[in-house]
Amino acid sequence: MERLNKLLARSGVASRRGADRLIEEGRVTVNGSVVRELGTRVDPEADTVKVDGKRLRTPPGAYVYFMLNKPRGVVTTLSDPQGRPTVRDLLRGVSRRVYPVGRLDFQTEGLLLLTDDGALARELTHPSCGVPKTYRAKVRGKPEPEALARLRRGLTLDGRRTQPARVSMIRPGANSWVEVTIAEGRKHQVRRMLDAVGHPVAKLRRIGFGTLVLGDLPSGSLRPLTTVEVARLRRAVGSP
Repeated sequence: MERLNKLLARSGVASRRGADRLIEEGRVTVNGSVVRELGTRVDPEADTVKVDGKRLRTPPGAYVYFMLNKPRGVVTTLSDPQGRPTVRDLLRGVSRRVYPVGRLDFQTEGLLLLTDDGALARELTHPSCGVPKTYRAKVRGKPEPEALARLRRGLTLDGRRTQPARVSMIRPGANSWVEVTIAEGRKHQVRRMLDAVGHPVAKLRRIGFGTLVLGDLPSGSLRPLTTVEVARLRRAVGSP
């Protein structure tokens, strides 16, 4: 069984909020009866759903979800006009057309989620959800406590203050490793934050996205998410 508004969104009729409006306006029927209750659940395989009298065409099959450990030097797109390697080159054996959820820049490696579930992808990347993203960064020099404190408090980039970040020292040294967790998605944000406190990034890897953890997945490798991982992602953004 699936929520009616989600089914409408998945079928391309409208966004989830737009689907709610269609239901409230009495423009949706299930098995010939007008449905106005937003929480209604239907069986896409057995129930006849119509919008404005036209039968809904539902896409076949369930959604698919994959975790990729993106290597450095790979573009987070499905095609590149400059001919550089893209994540599509790493989708061996994936017959469905899946899309990256968010981006990792060309030189950043690590956890990248790919799916054909557009509704969940939008929720995971919407600023209002504040999905946490955790990175391990190799930086030049040894950040002093005050530099780490500035990152935790937030600092100004492009005239706007960043949200407070979770920051910890992993391995101090001439080239130190630090861990940074942010809930925003500004362009090159972690690199720019560390540069702003005087410690340019030499290497950057994303190890966490929402409730997902990269773990020991080898670089360039792909694996499907488990049902438990998908359920946790959905709960994290309040998606049924």
